[in-house]
Amino acid sequence: MSISSRIAIAAMAIACSVTPAWAQWLNQPTPGMPRGADGKPNLTAPAPRTADGKPDLSGVWAIDGLGAATNITTVEMLPWAQKVYAQRIATYGHEDPGVGCLPEGPRTGIAGLDPLRIVQTPTVIVILYEAGAPRQIFMDGRKLPNDPQPTWMGYSIGHWDGDTLVVETAGFNDKTWLDFQGHPHSEALRVTERFRRTDFGHMQLTMTFDDPKTYTKPFTITLPVNFAPDTDLIENVCLENEKDRHRLIGRVSDDQKAAKKVPRATLARYAGVYDVGPLGEWTVSVDGDELKVEMSTGGGKQSTFAQTDTRFSFPSTGGTLTFVSDAKGVVTEMILTIVEGDMPAKRKR
Repeated sequence: MSISSRIAIAAMAIACSVTPAWAQWLNQPTPGMPRGADGKPNLTAPAPRTADGKPDLSGVWAIDGLGAATNITTVEMLPWAQKVYAQRIATYGHEDPGVGCLPEGPRTGIAGLDPLRIVQTPTVIVILYEAGAPRQIFMDGRKLPNDPQPTWMGYSIGHWDGDTLVVETAGFNDKTWLDFQGHPHSEALRVTERFRRTDFGHMQLTMTFDDPKTYTKPFTITLPVNFAPDTDLIENVCLENEKDRHRLIGRVSDDQKAAKKVPRATLARYAGVYDVGPLGEWTVSVDGDELKVEMSTGGGKQSTFAQTDTRFSFPSTGGTLTFVSDAKGVVTEMILTIVEGDMPAKRKR
């Protein structure tokens, strides 16, 4: 399985329930942070502004976008891209550039697994990613390059549309993936981001992807962005993935061939909707003699392959699903097991 993408799912689940791992300067108050009478950050206070009246986006932020990072779009791909995507799914994403510790391009930061810092000046805005290459967004009125040398992070220019920062980026190489699933893109990709700070602690980010050489139409995702008070970035260096890359040899076809035959009546007991925390609600259903899962983030019904009567491999996550019953035999829980451990998912209905 892909080390980078599969670990990412578990890491986000942990981040949602504990103090962020990036907190290093404990008790180091964020300068200018509005606080209540109890000293706690007031994240609903008005958004700050710069001397020229523009919203000030400066600070440490975390994007809440794991769903999009897992499966960014359901827009139809052109034939060449469909083949590439199918190959990446079939090999559990072994070729993910993140496995080789390479820059992650347009998907950098959107999963919210690591924080980022925005540094704002009138002529350039810099985004520092704790686990990625930095970006420069030029605000001096220049145009995008006509024939740029393709790069991992592309070339970015920005302007203000009222209180919304609009960033246009082009000049990407075609080596990165748009999400952990492996959606491809070409060098023709253009990304338009719109950042709107709604109050001190919250910002809305929309990203529009336009790549006519890969997709039949542009698509847009919307991501909440949350301020991370009283903390800072730390050094995050990718070292181990490439060393262990030779271990990534599994294929979906291996699981399919080894699949156990499970009675349809048994499969029917597992059908329902399960709450998978930061990954949203997953709907489990029976399709013929197969158990399938549909994520709320999109992608349609996806296959599973039985290892036992209760445990199924789930290629879309590179992990397994185990169904748990109570003393009366009623299925109450589904456990998603991935690289870093178990994610229990309660059955909602």
